[in-house]
Amino acid sequence: MLTLIVCIFSAGILLFLHARLYAALDAQLEREIATIGKVYREEPEELKNLASEWGITLFRVDDAGGVRQQTEAWEREGLSRALQIGDSASPLSWTASDGRRYRVHSISEPSYRVAAAIEETSLRDTLWTLAVILAMGIPFAAGLAVAGGYFLAGRVLSPVGAMAQKAREITAESLAKRLPVDNARDEFGQLATVFNDTLSRLQDAFERLRRFTADASHELRTPLTAMRSVGEVALQNRFDAVTYRDVIGSMLEEVDRLTRLVESLLILTRADSGKVQLAPEDLDVGGLAGHVVDQLRVLADEKQQALALRAPIPVYARADAALIRHALMNLIHNAIKYTPNGGTITVEVNATGGQAKIEVRDTGPGIPAAHRDRIFDRFYRVDTGRSREEGGVGLGLAIARWAVEANGGHIELASDGKAGSLFRVILPPTGKSFALGKG
Repeated sequence: MLTLIVCIFSAGILLFLHARLYAALDAQLEREIATIGKVYREEPEELKNLASEWGITLFRVDDAGGVRQQTEAWEREGLSRALQIGDSASPLSWTASDGRRYRVHSISEPSYRVAAAIEETSLRDTLWTLAVILAMGIPFAAGLAVAGGYFLAGRVLSPVGAMAQKAREITAESLAKRLPVDNARDEFGQLATVFNDTLSRLQDAFERLRRFTADASHELRTPLTAMRSVGEVALQNRFDAVTYRDVIGSMLEEVDRLTRLVESLLILTRADSGKVQLAPEDLDVGGLAGHVVDQLRVLADEKQQALALRAPIPVYARADAALIRHALMNLIHNAIKYTPNGGTITVEVNATGGQAKIEVRDTGPGIPAAHRDRIFDRFYRVDTGRSREEGGVGLGLAIARWAVEANGGHIELASDGKAGSLFRVILPPTGKSFALGKG
């Protein structure tokens, strides 16, 4: 493409110079013819001196009587034949018998006709020399352009080669590596930065997957190990029927714990895959919270806890009832589990800023500030020993956060960790116009 451009440019230069040189030559012819005509009109006898005094050696003057004046060179070169071809009103190029080329022009007046010629050999030599120079320069320019382009392309594309080489070294086991960024402001630097950001997200996803797999394996192994231990002990010894019933009951408790863990894992797996189909509806948030409180009240009664619901005004929200019920179930169940005997759990439903607000407050030990940022992570437990003893696996709050956020809401830990825990859930308002109280 560059060679084609150079060729077109060279041809343009040659044509332009050809037109300008011939225009200058024609202008010179016009001036000589005007001089000859003036001399003929004013001093006809001086026509024979034009060659020696003015340097006009090729001309001819005709009048009514025939040829009035004709130079020797004009007659020798046979230029009269040039007047018999072409349009006498415009200059033309003519080749003599000896190969010389002349530019010939004539002007006819009522009483006379003046013709003149100029040899154009030097002009054609100039054009030919320029054409040769351009023809020889085109391959040189193309070669130079190829070499320079190869050099520049190598320098410009060297970051791409470095990025490609580094990318080949990155595997699932070395996601911490990053592509080199020579200049973050140019296009290659921006591309490398985007790839590095993608690698960071992949690394984070792989780390969470590894952590999730390790935690899930650990939590699955714990009840299986317990069942195996209890079963082996029961097989190695002879017990009475009551003892065997206790052994079977203990194994069933581990099976129930394993079932709850698998169900939680399935919920989170469906959540990550995005295959959960929401069924949003206009919810009576206070009524939904009341049903959950009634279902869990038996657990609070076992620990002599006071479980109270406060819903001073009707509050409505647009959400999936099953998911919000699951989230509230996990929040209230956690509050009951971590609140000591005789404590208090309060569930309050109200409105703030036109949105539904649910608060679950307990009088337990609270959550220290060091754990606040990770309290909603999967398999994360503030008190590992107590959680396993109570049957928890650290998935309840993770499921609650997903359920609330899937419905366009927000969940947060609002307490300072010193006097119990306070979890606050904010849900989007319904499209209908319900009376909402002030939060």
